[in-house]
Amino acid sequence: MQYSADGQSDGTATVQFPRPGFLASVFRDLGAENGQEPDGAAADRPRGGATGDGPSGDGPTGDGPTGDRPTDSGPTGNGRTDNGPTDNGPTGEGPSEPGPGEADPDEAVAAHARAATLTHHRTRAVRAEHDRLADLLRRAALPVSAMDFESQLRHYQPRPYPADGPGGGAEEESEPRWQDFAPAEPPVADPEGGPSRRLLDSGYQRELAQARLTHQRALREWRTRRAEAGSPAADESRRAHEAAEEARARAVREYNESLEECRRAYRLAEPAAVESLLERALAAAETATQDLPAPCRAVFRPLTRTAVLDLDLPPLDLVPSLAGYRLAPDGDVLPVQRPPADRATDYLRLVARLALRALQAADAVDTDEILAGVVLNGWLRDPAAAEPLCLVSVDADRDALARTRLLPPGTPYEERDDEGVYADAEQDEALVRLRQLGAAVTPDPYDRAGVRPAAQAGATVPAAADLSANEFAQLVRDLLTRGGIAQWSVRLRGPAGLVATGEGAPGTSLPGRWVVWASRDTGSIGAEQIETLAEAVGEESAERGLRLTTGRFTEEVLDLTAEEGRRHIHLIDGDGVRELAHTHLGLPLATGG
Repeated sequence: MQYSADGQSDGTATVQFPRPGFLASVFRDLGAENGQEPDGAAADRPRGGATGDGPSGDGPTGDGPTGDRPTDSGPTGNGRTDNGPTDNGPTGEGPSEPGPGEADPDEAVAAHARAATLTHHRTRAVRAEHDRLADLLRRAALPVSAMDFESQLRHYQPRPYPADGPGGGAEEESEPRWQDFAPAEPPVADPEGGPSRRLLDSGYQRELAQARLTHQRALREWRTRRAEAGSPAADESRRAHEAAEEARARAVREYNESLEECRRAYRLAEPAAVESLLERALAAAETATQDLPAPCRAVFRPLTRTAVLDLDLPPLDLVPSLAGYRLAPDGDVLPVQRPPADRATDYLRLVARLALRALQAADAVDTDEILAGVVLNGWLRDPAAAEPLCLVSVDADRDALARTRLLPPGTPYEERDDEGVYADAEQDEALVRLRQLGAAVTPDPYDRAGVRPAAQAGATVPAAADLSANEFAQLVRDLLTRGGIAQWSVRLRGPAGLVATGEGAPGTSLPGRWVVWASRDTGSIGAEQIETLAEAVGEESAERGLRLTTGRFTEEVLDLTAEEGRRHIHLIDGDGVRELAHTHLGLPLATGG
């Protein structure tokens, strides 16, 4: 609207129209259908249509002539027309939209992006599980420190009374001297000025005043400490400190004395002392993998001087079953399964490291060489299963443990660069070392393929059938060595028994060269085995043969050995084995098959 100088309207108007296509874009953003207009738009439209009757939506509402009011189809106030191109597409009826049944390209792209992001995040989660397994493999291979008696000894270090320490003790502390607090005098600017010139230095005067205050404060604190040193409260504090130190020294002394008692009991091969030391060492070995529960219990058998360890293995789902996720062409996120053989290998690699770590802990703590061997059984305890499943079993004597480098002395296992974290089961160092000990390892833990345990960690007084192969061989050797046979040499050994040779010194109950055939049997021994033993005696140029069994002999065998040509063959049945154990070892052997 134009106004005259006196403030009255001159009847003309200047109308500002939005840019072409602006209203159409606004309607589209508001969700209006094509051809519809928002509320109030009809009231603002010129009622006269193209004739220009009535005021326009952007025109004046006053009383100017209608000819001066521009319409939508006529020229505008600034000379522009409204018939130019707009943003409504070629037809001017609004933007084109997908028809019925057609997918929006933008929405398809967005859905694909969301699926790709989900695939990426799920794959990263799987990779995190692989990294955790790699870290567990690394930490499970770390060497363990020996938890022998020497390392468990405690040492008492007395703590001084606070007043007797540095800065305390009024008796030894001297009175603060002014010379220690006086500031350095300012340098002489004029040699002929004399000392009075230096006293007029304002900076020096401020330092001097501050030093006097500090000296007075230190002197006051020193006098306070001297006054409090002889007070009843100070004397009571000193007595309490001395009493606490005496209690600390007494506790350390009593602990070391109890530890020495345990050491004496350990050297006497008492089961409780040996088991306590072993379980301490096994618990200390788990510190590197506290986030991986793998408890190990120990049972010591004094009859064979063997420790039987029961190791609880980690659950099977600890090893990732997926290699990652992939995005299918149709947009689905699909899991990528790992080969079952790779997953089984990874689990066995972890089991091998845990087993070797337990064996190393038991071997390192036995500094007095009480143990003759170690049996380790690895059990998978599934709550859904009625009985635990044995996946690995090791029966190793002291010589085998000494020959095998259980864990590297400094650095953990190193994998080749081209293999990354995972390696073939046949090339994995831990599994190779475990098999060097004659371990029985399940071929597939996920198929629940168990192995037979070498020995059960039952009572400390086992039956002959409950002994491992090494335990039975050790028992036979101890019995015959106590009887007089020396230079013991094992020729054949298996789960059921052994064949060995030995020399008996003259004058003993078992003189001469012997061939010993010992076995664990539940049935009767027939005459054919006696004939086989007689042939072995001849081949070894021995003088006598001994057939030892935990079972019994038939009447035919007893009659055969009574003959003149078979009297050099001696027999020991199950009752005789138990009697020898009681006589020579002083320990019982339980009855059983």
